[in-house]
Amino acid sequence: MAEAVDPTTAPGLLAGLKVLDVATYVAAPAAATVLSDFGADVIKVEPVAGGDPWRAIAARPGMPETPHNFAWTLEGRNKRSIALDLKQPDGQRVIRCLAAAADIFITNLPLRVRSALGIAYEQLAPANERLVYASFTAYGESGMEAGTPGFDTTAWWARSGLMDRVRADEESLPPWSVPGMGDHPSAVAITAAILMALYRRERTGKGGYVGSSLIANGAWANAVYIQAALCGARFPERPERSRAVSALRNYYRCADGRWLMLSLSAAQQATSWPAFARCLDRPDLVSDPRFATPIARREHAMALIALLDAVFRTRESVDWYCRLADAGLTAALISTMDEVARDEQMRESGAFVPMLAAGGAEMTVSSPFWLAGEPKRAAQPAPALGAHTDEILRASDFSEAEIARLRAQGVIL
Repeated sequence: MAEAVDPTTAPGLLAGLKVLDVATYVAAPAAATVLSDFGADVIKVEPVAGGDPWRAIAARPGMPETPHNFAWTLEGRNKRSIALDLKQPDGQRVIRCLAAAADIFITNLPLRVRSALGIAYEQLAPANERLVYASFTAYGESGMEAGTPGFDTTAWWARSGLMDRVRADEESLPPWSVPGMGDHPSAVAITAAILMALYRRERTGKGGYVGSSLIANGAWANAVYIQAALCGARFPERPERSRAVSALRNYYRCADGRWLMLSLSAAQQATSWPAFARCLDRPDLVSDPRFATPIARREHAMALIALLDAVFRTRESVDWYCRLADAGLTAALISTMDEVARDEQMRESGAFVPMLAAGGAEMTVSSPFWLAGEPKRAAQPAPALGAHTDEILRASDFSEAEIARLRAQGVIL
Protein backbone atom coordinates (compact mmCIF):
# COMPACT_ATOMS: atom_id res chain seq x y z
CA MET A 1 0.00 0.00 0.00
CA ALA A 2 1.29 3.45 -0.89
CA GLU A 3 1.79 5.69 2.13
CA ALA A 4 0.50 9.27 2.19
CA VAL A 5 3.22 11.59 3.41
CA ASP A 6 3.95 15.29 3.70
CA PRO A 7 4.48 16.60 0.15
CA THR A 8 7.36 18.76 1.35
CA THR A 9 9.38 15.64 2.13
CA ALA A 10 8.15 13.43 -0.72
CA PRO A 11 7.09 15.52 -3.74
CA GLY A 12 5.77 12.51 -5.68
CA LEU A 13 6.41 10.70 -8.93
CA LEU A 14 4.78 13.42 -11.05
CA ALA A 15 6.43 16.36 -9.27
CA GLY A 16 7.41 19.02 -11.77
CA LEU A 17 4.50 18.36 -14.10
CA LYS A 18 2.24 21.37 -14.55
CA VAL A 19 -1.44 20.60 -15.12
CA LEU A 20 -4.19 23.02 -16.13
CA ASP A 21 -7.61 21.82 -15.00
CA VAL A 22 -9.93 23.84 -17.23
CA ALA A 23 -12.95 21.65 -16.56
CA THR A 24 -16.15 21.51 -14.54
CA TYR A 25 -18.04 19.05 -12.39
CA VAL A 26 -16.50 15.63 -11.91
CA ALA A 27 -14.85 13.33 -14.45
CA ALA A 28 -12.24 15.61 -16.02
CA PRO A 29 -11.38 17.49 -12.78
CA ALA A 30 -11.12 14.14 -10.97
CA ALA A 31 -8.44 13.06 -13.45
CA ALA A 32 -6.47 16.14 -12.43
CA THR A 33 -7.00 15.12 -8.80
CA VAL A 34 -5.48 11.71 -9.50
CA LEU A 35 -2.42 13.37 -11.05
CA SER A 36 -2.17 15.68 -8.04
CA ASP A 37 -2.14 12.69 -5.68
CA PHE A 38 1.16 11.69 -7.27
CA GLY A 39 2.68 15.15 -7.01
CA ALA A 40 1.64 17.05 -10.13
CA ASP A 41 1.11 20.81 -9.71
CA VAL A 42 -2.55 21.29 -10.67
CA ILE A 43 -3.89 24.75 -11.41
CA LYS A 44 -7.70 24.86 -11.36
CA VAL A 45 -8.87 27.49 -13.84
CA GLU A 46 -12.37 28.66 -12.87
CA PRO A 47 -14.85 31.33 -13.99
CA VAL A 48 -14.74 34.48 -11.91
CA ALA A 49 -18.51 34.29 -11.35
CA GLY A 50 -18.99 31.43 -8.92
CA GLY A 51 -16.19 29.18 -10.08
CA ASP A 52 -16.70 25.54 -11.00
CA PRO A 53 -20.43 24.77 -10.46
CA TRP A 54 -19.34 21.65 -8.57
CA ARG A 55 -18.44 23.92 -5.66
CA ALA A 56 -22.17 24.40 -4.99
CA ILE A 57 -23.43 20.88 -5.66
CA ALA A 58 -23.40 19.80 -2.00
CA ALA A 59 -25.93 22.50 -1.11
CA ARG A 60 -28.54 21.31 -3.59
CA PRO A 61 -31.79 19.80 -2.29
CA GLY A 62 -31.61 16.06 -1.77
CA MET A 63 -27.87 15.93 -1.16
CA PRO A 64 -26.44 14.60 2.13
CA GLU A 65 -26.73 17.20 4.88
CA THR A 66 -23.48 18.38 6.46
CA PRO A 67 -21.90 21.78 7.16
CA HIS A 68 -18.85 20.72 5.13
CA ASN A 69 -18.58 21.04 1.36
CA PHE A 70 -17.86 17.34 0.87
CA ALA A 71 -18.08 17.39 -2.94
CA TRP A 72 -15.52 20.17 -3.34
CA THR A 73 -13.31 18.68 -0.62
CA LEU A 74 -13.00 15.55 -2.75
CA GLU A 75 -12.56 16.97 -6.25
CA GLY A 76 -10.65 20.13 -5.32
CA ARG A 77 -7.96 18.67 -3.11
CA ASN A 78 -4.29 19.40 -3.84
CA LYS A 79 -5.14 22.09 -6.39
CA ARG A 80 -4.40 25.79 -6.72
CA SER A 81 -7.21 28.01 -8.00
CA ILE A 82 -7.09 30.90 -10.42
CA ALA A 83 -10.35 32.71 -11.23
CA LEU A 84 -10.20 33.86 -14.83
CA ASP A 85 -12.73 35.31 -17.29
CA LEU A 86 -11.95 33.49 -20.54
CA LYS A 87 -14.60 35.47 -22.40
CA GLN A 88 -12.34 38.53 -22.30
CA PRO A 89 -9.36 38.80 -24.66
CA ASP A 90 -6.99 39.40 -21.74
CA GLY A 91 -8.32 36.27 -20.04
CA GLN A 92 -7.53 34.29 -23.17
CA ARG A 93 -4.07 35.83 -23.23
CA VAL A 94 -3.49 34.64 -19.68
CA ILE A 95 -4.62 31.07 -20.41
CA ARG A 96 -2.43 30.92 -23.51
CA CYS A 97 0.50 32.02 -21.40
CA LEU A 98 -0.21 29.33 -18.80
CA ALA A 99 -0.73 26.66 -21.47
CA ALA A 100 2.55 27.53 -23.18
CA ALA A 101 4.39 26.48 -20.01
CA ALA A 102 2.13 23.55 -19.04
CA ASP A 103 2.61 19.83 -19.52
CA ILE A 104 -1.05 18.80 -19.42
CA PHE A 105 -4.26 20.64 -20.29
CA ILE A 106 -7.53 18.97 -19.22
CA THR A 107 -10.93 20.22 -20.33
CA ASN A 108 -14.50 19.02 -20.74
CA LEU A 109 -15.93 22.31 -21.99
CA PRO A 110 -18.18 21.90 -25.05
CA LEU A 111 -16.21 21.68 -28.29
CA ARG A 112 -17.76 24.83 -29.78
CA VAL A 113 -17.14 26.74 -26.55
CA ARG A 114 -13.46 25.84 -26.56
CA SER A 115 -12.90 27.51 -29.91
CA ALA A 116 -14.77 30.63 -28.80
CA LEU A 117 -12.61 30.85 -25.66
CA GLY A 118 -9.39 30.25 -27.54
CA ILE A 119 -8.59 26.95 -25.78
CA ALA A 120 -9.16 24.38 -28.53
CA TYR A 121 -6.23 22.02 -29.10
CA GLU A 122 -5.32 23.55 -32.44
CA GLN A 123 -5.26 27.00 -30.81
CA LEU A 124 -2.91 26.03 -27.97
CA ALA A 125 -0.67 23.30 -29.43
CA PRO A 126 1.39 25.49 -31.81
CA ALA A 127 2.88 27.39 -28.86
CA ASN A 128 3.77 24.21 -26.94
CA GLU A 129 4.55 21.05 -28.89
CA ARG A 130 5.08 19.13 -25.63
CA LEU A 131 1.57 19.85 -24.37
CA VAL A 132 -0.65 16.83 -23.68
CA TYR A 133 -4.21 18.03 -24.32
CA ALA A 134 -6.82 15.80 -22.66
CA SER A 135 -10.36 16.22 -23.97
CA PHE A 136 -13.42 14.76 -22.28
CA THR A 137 -16.94 14.81 -23.71
CA ALA A 138 -20.29 13.17 -23.06
CA TYR A 139 -20.81 11.45 -26.41
CA GLY A 140 -17.45 11.57 -28.16
CA GLU A 141 -16.10 13.90 -30.83
CA SER A 142 -17.50 12.32 -33.98
CA GLY A 143 -20.96 11.21 -35.03
CA MET A 144 -24.25 13.06 -35.10
CA GLU A 145 -24.39 13.42 -31.30
CA ALA A 146 -20.90 14.79 -30.88
CA GLY A 147 -21.19 17.94 -28.83
CA THR A 148 -24.47 16.90 -27.21
CA PRO A 149 -24.31 17.70 -23.48
CA GLY A 150 -24.62 14.91 -20.94
CA PHE A 151 -23.85 13.79 -17.41
CA ASP A 152 -22.96 10.41 -16.02
CA THR A 153 -26.64 9.84 -15.18
CA THR A 154 -27.49 10.08 -18.87
CA ALA A 155 -24.50 9.30 -21.10
CA TRP A 156 -22.89 6.72 -18.77
CA TRP A 157 -25.70 5.23 -16.67
CA ALA A 158 -28.81 5.36 -18.83
CA ARG A 159 -27.30 5.18 -22.33
CA SER A 160 -25.00 2.21 -21.62
CA GLY A 161 -27.78 -0.15 -20.59
CA LEU A 162 -26.52 -0.28 -17.01
CA MET A 163 -29.57 1.52 -15.66
CA ASP A 164 -31.80 -1.13 -17.20
CA ARG A 165 -29.72 -4.24 -16.43
CA VAL A 166 -29.33 -3.60 -12.69
CA ARG A 167 -33.08 -3.62 -12.11
CA ALA A 168 -34.03 -6.39 -9.69
CA ASP A 169 -36.64 -7.77 -12.09
CA GLU A 170 -38.68 -6.79 -15.12
CA GLU A 171 -41.26 -4.92 -13.05
CA SER A 172 -38.77 -2.88 -11.00
CA LEU A 173 -38.30 0.79 -11.71
CA PRO A 174 -34.93 1.81 -13.18
CA PRO A 175 -32.72 2.89 -10.25
CA TRP A 176 -30.93 6.19 -9.88
CA SER A 177 -27.16 6.31 -9.92
CA VAL A 178 -25.30 8.10 -7.13
CA PRO A 179 -23.30 11.31 -7.77
CA GLY A 180 -20.04 10.63 -9.59
CA MET A 181 -20.80 6.93 -10.06
CA GLY A 182 -19.72 6.99 -13.70
CA ASP A 183 -17.52 10.06 -13.49
CA HIS A 184 -14.89 8.62 -11.18
CA PRO A 185 -14.19 5.47 -13.21
CA SER A 186 -14.12 7.70 -16.29
CA ALA A 187 -11.51 9.89 -14.57
CA VAL A 188 -9.21 6.88 -14.35
CA ALA A 189 -9.61 6.37 -18.10
CA ILE A 190 -8.64 10.01 -18.74
CA THR A 191 -5.65 9.59 -16.44
CA ALA A 192 -4.56 6.49 -18.34
CA ALA A 193 -4.77 8.36 -21.65
CA ILE A 194 -2.69 11.22 -20.24
CA LEU A 195 -0.02 8.90 -18.87
CA MET A 196 0.19 7.05 -22.19
CA ALA A 197 0.67 10.37 -23.95
CA LEU A 198 3.41 11.30 -21.47
CA TYR A 199 5.10 7.96 -22.18
CA ARG A 200 4.99 8.74 -25.90
CA ARG A 201 6.36 12.21 -25.20
CA GLU A 202 9.33 10.65 -23.45
CA ARG A 203 10.11 8.81 -26.70
CA THR A 204 9.27 11.53 -29.23
CA GLY A 205 9.49 14.82 -27.35
CA LYS A 206 6.00 15.73 -28.51
CA GLY A 207 2.70 15.88 -26.67
CA GLY A 208 -0.60 15.41 -28.43
CA TYR A 209 -4.36 15.15 -28.28
CA VAL A 210 -6.00 12.44 -26.15
CA GLY A 211 -9.52 11.94 -24.97
CA SER A 212 -12.33 9.89 -23.55
CA SER A 213 -16.08 10.17 -23.07
CA LEU A 214 -18.89 9.16 -20.78
CA ILE A 215 -20.53 7.03 -23.45
CA ALA A 216 -17.31 5.09 -24.08
CA ASN A 217 -16.76 4.52 -20.39
CA GLY A 218 -20.36 3.44 -19.90
CA ALA A 219 -19.93 0.93 -22.70
CA TRP A 220 -16.72 -0.34 -21.11
CA ALA A 221 -18.42 -0.67 -17.70
CA ASN A 222 -21.20 -2.76 -19.27
CA ALA A 223 -18.92 -4.40 -21.83
CA VAL A 224 -19.74 -8.04 -20.95
CA TYR A 225 -23.46 -7.67 -21.63
CA ILE A 226 -22.91 -5.29 -24.55
CA GLN A 227 -20.60 -7.82 -26.17
CA ALA A 228 -23.32 -10.42 -25.73
CA ALA A 229 -25.77 -8.08 -27.46
CA LEU A 230 -23.26 -7.45 -30.24
CA CYS A 231 -23.11 -11.22 -30.70
CA GLY A 232 -26.88 -11.31 -31.12
CA ALA A 233 -27.65 -12.72 -27.69
CA ARG A 234 -31.17 -13.07 -26.35
CA PHE A 235 -31.42 -11.86 -22.78
CA PRO A 236 -33.74 -13.89 -20.55
CA GLU A 237 -36.22 -12.12 -18.32
CA ARG A 238 -34.90 -11.28 -14.89
CA PRO A 239 -36.72 -13.28 -12.24
CA GLU A 240 -37.51 -11.74 -8.89
CA ARG A 241 -35.07 -12.51 -6.11
CA SER A 242 -36.99 -15.54 -4.79
CA ARG A 243 -36.80 -17.15 -8.24
CA ALA A 244 -33.14 -16.41 -8.95
CA VAL A 245 -31.13 -18.87 -11.04
CA SER A 246 -28.65 -19.46 -8.22
CA ALA A 247 -29.36 -19.50 -4.50
CA LEU A 248 -25.65 -19.13 -3.79
CA ARG A 249 -25.34 -15.89 -5.72
CA ASN A 250 -28.14 -14.00 -4.02
CA TYR A 251 -28.77 -11.68 -1.09
CA TYR A 252 -30.42 -12.54 2.21
CA ARG A 253 -31.93 -10.60 5.09
CA CYS A 254 -30.51 -11.37 8.52
CA ALA A 255 -31.94 -11.18 12.04
CA ASP A 256 -30.88 -7.54 12.48
CA GLY A 257 -32.66 -6.49 9.27
CA ARG A 258 -29.43 -6.05 7.31
CA TRP A 259 -28.79 -7.73 3.99
CA LEU A 260 -25.86 -9.98 3.21
CA MET A 261 -24.68 -10.61 -0.35
CA LEU A 262 -23.66 -14.19 -0.97
CA SER A 263 -21.52 -14.72 -4.08
CA LEU A 264 -19.97 -18.16 -4.19
CA SER A 265 -17.87 -18.76 -7.29
CA ALA A 266 -18.49 -21.77 -9.52
CA ALA A 267 -15.48 -23.48 -7.92
CA GLN A 268 -16.78 -22.77 -4.40
CA GLN A 269 -20.23 -24.04 -5.32
CA ALA A 270 -18.69 -27.26 -6.61
CA THR A 271 -16.27 -27.95 -3.77
CA SER A 272 -17.35 -26.01 -0.68
CA TRP A 273 -20.96 -27.09 -0.22
CA PRO A 274 -20.14 -29.10 2.96
CA ALA A 275 -18.26 -26.11 4.41
CA PHE A 276 -21.18 -23.83 3.59
CA ALA A 277 -23.63 -26.22 5.27
CA ARG A 278 -21.44 -26.26 8.39
CA CYS A 279 -21.44 -22.44 8.48
CA LEU A 280 -25.22 -22.58 8.55
CA ASP A 281 -25.30 -25.24 11.27
CA ARG A 282 -27.21 -27.36 8.77
CA PRO A 283 -25.06 -30.45 8.05
CA ASP A 284 -28.22 -32.22 6.91
CA LEU A 285 -28.12 -30.18 3.69
CA VAL A 286 -25.10 -32.18 2.51
CA SER A 287 -27.15 -35.35 2.28
CA ASP A 288 -30.26 -33.71 0.87
CA PRO A 289 -30.50 -35.07 -2.70
CA ARG A 290 -32.07 -31.79 -3.91
CA PHE A 291 -28.84 -29.97 -3.17
CA ALA A 292 -26.18 -32.68 -3.56
CA THR A 293 -24.57 -31.28 -6.73
CA PRO A 294 -24.27 -27.87 -8.40
CA ILE A 295 -26.73 -28.98 -11.07
CA ALA A 296 -29.21 -30.20 -8.45
CA ARG A 297 -28.90 -26.92 -6.54
CA ARG A 298 -29.66 -24.96 -9.71
CA GLU A 299 -32.66 -27.16 -10.47
CA HIS A 300 -34.01 -26.64 -6.97
CA ALA A 301 -32.88 -23.03 -6.59
CA MET A 302 -36.27 -21.73 -5.47
CA ALA A 303 -36.51 -24.30 -2.68
CA LEU A 304 -32.97 -23.55 -1.57
CA ILE A 305 -33.59 -19.78 -1.56
CA ALA A 306 -36.66 -20.26 0.64
CA LEU A 307 -34.64 -22.48 2.99
CA LEU A 308 -31.74 -20.02 3.16
CA ASP A 309 -34.15 -17.12 3.75
CA ALA A 310 -35.31 -18.86 6.92
CA VAL A 311 -31.78 -19.79 8.02
CA PHE A 312 -30.22 -16.36 7.56
CA ARG A 313 -32.99 -14.72 9.59
CA THR A 314 -31.82 -16.64 12.68
CA ARG A 315 -28.55 -14.72 13.20
CA GLU A 316 -27.26 -11.18 12.84
CA SER A 317 -25.48 -10.15 9.67
CA VAL A 318 -22.00 -9.70 11.18
CA ASP A 319 -22.18 -13.18 12.69
CA TRP A 320 -23.01 -14.69 9.31
CA TYR A 321 -20.33 -12.68 7.56
CA CYS A 322 -17.63 -13.79 10.01
CA ARG A 323 -18.68 -17.42 9.72
CA LEU A 324 -18.56 -17.35 5.93
CA ALA A 325 -15.29 -15.38 5.81
CA ASP A 326 -13.61 -17.79 8.25
CA ALA A 327 -14.59 -20.64 5.94
CA GLY A 328 -13.12 -18.83 2.93
CA LEU A 329 -16.52 -18.30 1.32
CA THR A 330 -17.27 -15.09 -0.56
CA ALA A 331 -19.84 -12.78 0.98
CA ALA A 332 -20.24 -9.11 1.87
CA LEU A 333 -22.48 -7.03 4.05
CA ILE A 334 -24.54 -4.55 2.07
CA SER A 335 -23.22 -1.46 3.77
CA THR A 336 -24.99 1.79 4.51
CA MET A 337 -23.07 5.02 3.92
CA ASP A 338 -22.49 5.47 7.66
CA GLU A 339 -20.96 2.00 7.80
CA VAL A 340 -18.75 2.67 4.78
CA ALA A 341 -17.38 5.78 6.49
CA ARG A 342 -16.42 3.65 9.50
CA ASP A 343 -14.98 0.78 7.46
CA GLU A 344 -11.57 -0.05 8.92
CA GLN A 345 -10.53 -2.03 5.85
CA MET A 346 -11.04 1.08 3.72
CA ARG A 347 -8.51 2.87 5.92
CA GLU A 348 -6.05 0.01 6.29
CA SER A 349 -6.02 -0.75 2.57
CA GLY A 350 -5.45 2.91 1.62
CA ALA A 351 -8.85 3.52 0.06
CA PHE A 352 -9.29 6.30 2.63
CA VAL A 353 -6.38 8.62 3.49
CA PRO A 354 -6.02 11.49 5.98
CA MET A 355 -6.66 15.09 5.01
CA LEU A 356 -4.29 17.82 6.15
CA ALA A 357 -5.99 20.85 7.76
CA ALA A 358 -9.22 19.94 6.02
CA GLY A 359 -11.49 22.12 8.10
CA GLY A 360 -13.72 19.31 9.29
CA ALA A 361 -13.08 16.30 7.06
CA GLU A 362 -10.42 14.10 8.62
CA MET A 363 -10.30 11.59 5.78
CA THR A 364 -10.81 11.59 2.02
CA VAL A 365 -11.17 8.95 -0.68
CA SER A 366 -7.85 8.26 -2.36
CA SER A 367 -7.30 7.61 -6.06
CA PRO A 368 -7.76 3.88 -6.67
CA PHE A 369 -4.25 2.66 -7.45
CA TRP A 370 -0.71 2.84 -6.08
CA LEU A 371 2.87 2.27 -7.18
CA ALA A 372 5.29 0.49 -4.88
CA GLY A 373 8.00 2.88 -3.71
CA GLU A 374 6.08 5.96 -4.89
CA PRO A 375 4.12 7.44 -1.97
CA LYS A 376 1.18 9.68 -2.69
CA ARG A 377 1.30 13.22 -1.44
CA ALA A 378 -0.71 14.02 1.66
CA ALA A 379 -4.15 15.32 0.73
CA GLN A 380 -4.33 19.12 0.91
CA PRO A 381 -7.62 20.99 1.39
CA ALA A 382 -9.51 22.24 -1.64
CA PRO A 383 -8.85 25.92 -2.46
CA ALA A 384 -11.14 28.89 -2.17
CA LEU A 385 -12.14 30.38 -5.51
CA GLY A 386 -9.21 32.31 -6.97
CA ALA A 387 -7.08 31.80 -3.86
CA HIS A 388 -3.87 31.42 -5.85
CA THR A 389 -4.56 33.83 -8.70
CA ASP A 390 -1.81 36.33 -7.90
CA GLU A 391 0.69 33.62 -7.01
CA ILE A 392 0.13 31.83 -10.33
CA LEU A 393 0.35 35.02 -12.38
CA ARG A 394 3.55 36.15 -10.66
CA ALA A 395 5.13 32.77 -11.43
CA SER A 396 4.20 33.38 -15.08
CA ASP A 397 6.05 36.72 -15.07
CA PHE A 398 3.01 39.00 -14.84
CA SER A 399 3.95 42.23 -13.11
CA GLU A 400 2.09 43.64 -10.14
CA ALA A 401 0.81 46.42 -12.39
CA GLU A 402 -0.52 43.90 -14.92
CA ILE A 403 -2.20 41.89 -12.18
CA ALA A 404 -3.83 45.04 -10.81
CA ARG A 405 -5.06 46.00 -14.28
CA LEU A 406 -6.51 42.53 -14.91
CA ARG A 407 -8.31 42.69 -11.59
CA ALA A 408 -9.68 46.14 -12.29
CA GLN A 409 -11.05 44.90 -15.63
CA GLY A 410 -12.72 41.88 -13.99
CA VAL A 411 -10.50 39.44 -15.87
CA ILE A 412 -9.38 37.90 -12.58
CA LEU A 413 -11.11 37.70 -9.23
